[in-house]
Amino acid sequence: MAQKEYLTREQRARILLDNPNTHILRINDNHYQMKSLATNRIYEIYSTESGWNCSCPDHIYRHVTCKHALAISISIQLRQQARERSQIVINEVRCDKCPQCLSSKIVKHGIRHNKNYDLQRYSCVDCKKRFSFNLGFEKMSVNPKIITSALQLYFTGESLRNVQKFIRLQGVEVSHQTIYNWIKKYTDLMKLHLDKIIPQVGDTLRADEVYTKIKGDKKYLFALMDDETRFWIAQEVADSKYKHDARNLLRMAKESMNMTPRVFITDGLQAYRDAFKKEYGAVKKGSPIHIRHISLKGDRNNNKMERLNGEFRDREKVMRGVKKMDSPIFDGYQLYHNYVRSHMALDDRTPAEACGINVQGNNKWLTLIQNATLKSSK
Repeated sequence: MAQKEYLTREQRARILLDNPNTHILRINDNHYQMKSLATNRIYEIYSTESGWNCSCPDHIYRHVTCKHALAISISIQLRQQARERSQIVINEVRCDKCPQCLSSKIVKHGIRHNKNYDLQRYSCVDCKKRFSFNLGFEKMSVNPKIITSALQLYFTGESLRNVQKFIRLQGVEVSHQTIYNWIKKYTDLMKLHLDKIIPQVGDTLRADEVYTKIKGDKKYLFALMDDETRFWIAQEVADSKYKHDARNLLRMAKESMNMTPRVFITDGLQAYRDAFKKEYGAVKKGSPIHIRHISLKGDRNNNKMERLNGEFRDREKVMRGVKKMDSPIFDGYQLYHNYVRSHMALDDRTPAEACGINVQGNNKWLTLIQNATLKSSK
């Protein structure tokens, strides 16, 4: 008679992770929930100073690290390793070669005096060409620092006229319409480039909607966010929250992230339930699950999305309503949230950094604009 093969807890944890019926709900960095495959019980798994604790009988009565806690720990390690292997670095653009012959033998050759700023000129030793570096800001009347400062001020909450006053203190006189044109131009440029980059998001998505006004009419901004990294994945503006087909949000996530969520968390809005059923069909073994939070009691609520809504609300109320349907505030604030704004909940990292996308340089706006310009010119 063959001897029965016994599996270690780590082996059982890996089998548990590979099972398509296993659903892990991340409440926060130190709190997870996992449904038992044998019963309908939901186990609470916490990270403490002494290690992982679980509410399953194996941990409570035997005082050992159970397969559920090991599965959580292994899952975190695997995601971190995947992000490190596929890390994307958006480097600062180095202007150290001649654009004509690509020679690195260049020397400074005087200053070009523009109307509002000075620009260093260079000369190539090999081909004798004279040139200046101003990638992404060619033919602009002000220097890149002023433009990127305007972007930062606008998306952190200042009005166009307040940004205009700041720029005036720098000795540059421009209209608020010119500042709007800068924001529109560079938001469209960066979005075109960044939409081609696929971040390493998790398998749990959250969705919610926030009320806004466009041209005085009542609208709703629907947004979809990754639970773990808080990366703002998709958004769309709708006329009504009750009749809107939110299926498009899930489709955008599938197309842009190349992923299918295992858990979808929303509030009790019927539009999300209908969209989930249309996109993923009836609930069956191995299929994604939809968690609807009808109330805001306890830990299991949609407060992460409410925080994102609060960010947008704080910015939108300064504008006293959005004036145009194609306003750069929608796409621009999404870029700012993902790639520029650091979050305390992410240890002062941006959601892009949490997803394995590292934007180099102190001026992230400048790095993004110059890289987008390089890619668009190829």
